[in-house]
Amino acid sequence: MLLSPKEYAPLATGKHRRTPRSKHSHIRRWAFSWFNTSIAVLMLGGLVLLLYPTSAAWVSQQNQSNIVFDQTRANSEKAQAEIDEAFAQAHEYNRALDSGALLEGGMNIAEGTGSSLPGVVSKHDYWNLLVPSTQGPLARLRVPSIKLDLPVYHGTSDATLLKGIGHLEGTSLPIGGEGTRSVLTGHRGLANASMFTHLDRVAEGDRFTVEVLDKVFTYEVIDIKVVAPHETEEIRAVKGADLMTLVTCTPLGINTHRILVTGERVSPTPQSDLDAAGARPDVPGFPWWIVIVVVATSAIMVWYWRAGYPPLPKESGRAKGSLSEGRRVDRPEPCRELLNHQEV
Repeated sequence: MLLSPKEYAPLATGKHRRTPRSKHSHIRRWAFSWFNTSIAVLMLGGLVLLLYPTSAAWVSQQNQSNIVFDQTRANSEKAQAEIDEAFAQAHEYNRALDSGALLEGGMNIAEGTGSSLPGVVSKHDYWNLLVPSTQGPLARLRVPSIKLDLPVYHGTSDATLLKGIGHLEGTSLPIGGEGTRSVLTGHRGLANASMFTHLDRVAEGDRFTVEVLDKVFTYEVIDIKVVAPHETEEIRAVKGADLMTLVTCTPLGINTHRILVTGERVSPTPQSDLDAAGARPDVPGFPWWIVIVVVATSAIMVWYWRAGYPPLPKESGRAKGSLSEGRRVDRPEPCRELLNHQEV
C-alpha cells in the first residue's frame, strides 16, 4: 500500500499533529494558608515590638517640642513690664528661700527641704511664680550633647514627670543668682519617652541651657556624682556660687542608684546661646522609623502574596532525556514504514 504525497509529507518531516494542551493546565491560583498567615502575623507583631519604643519616643518628643515652641511664641508676646515683674517676684522668692534638697537612701526621687523665711514668702506662692500660662511649662531645658530639648514644669509629681522635666520644690527657681541652686529631676528609661535616658552620657565640660521667659541661662558641667542606694546625699546651695543640678536614676532599667549632674553658671551668657533662644527645637528629627515600617511591611506582604501560589511544576532530567532520545529514534520510522508498504 502506497502513501499519497500529502500523507507522506508530515511523516517525512516529523511534524506530527499534537494534541493541544488546555489553556488552564499551568495556571497557578492563589490559595489561603493558615500557616503563611500565622508567619506573616508573627513577623508584623515582631516589627511592632521592635519599633514601638523608638516610635513612641519620637511622638512624645514631637509633642514636647511643640509645647516648648508654642510657649516660646507666647512668651515673646508678653509685655516687658510683665516679664520684669515676674522675675522680681522669683528673685524675692529665692532670696527668702533656704534652698536645699535631700536624696535619702532607698529613694529614687529627691525631696526638697528648702523653706522660706516666715512672713516673707508663702509656700503657696511657688505655684504662681513664673507661670506663663495655665498648665504651661516653667522653663525650657536644652542639653545639646545628648540632643535633649524638653519643657520644665513646677513640681515633681508622677503626672508631671510623665510629660516633661520637673523642678524640685524647695530648691531655687531656675533664674540664676549667687548662692542659688536649682534642682531639676526627670525619669529615665520610659517605654514611650526619652526624658533623662541619656543623662549618663553627659561629661564634665559639657554645657546646657535653661530658658525662662525671655532670658537664657547657660551652665557648664563641673561635677558628676553617682549616689549608692544606701547613701544619703544632701544638695545645698553654695555661698557665692550659681549652680543647677540634674537628677535621675541609674543604671538604666535597674534604677538603684541616683546620678547627679551639677553645672555652674557661665556668665555672661554666650552669644550663640542667646541667638538660639526661642528657636524651634531640632529634635526629634526625621522619622526614619516610618520608612522602616513601610519597607518591612511591604516586604512581608509581598512574601505573603507570593507564598500563596503553588510552585511551578518541574520536569525530571530522566524524562527530558527520554523525550529527546525518542525524537532521535522516531524520525527515521516514516521511511521504514514507507519501504514496508512498497514491498507489500
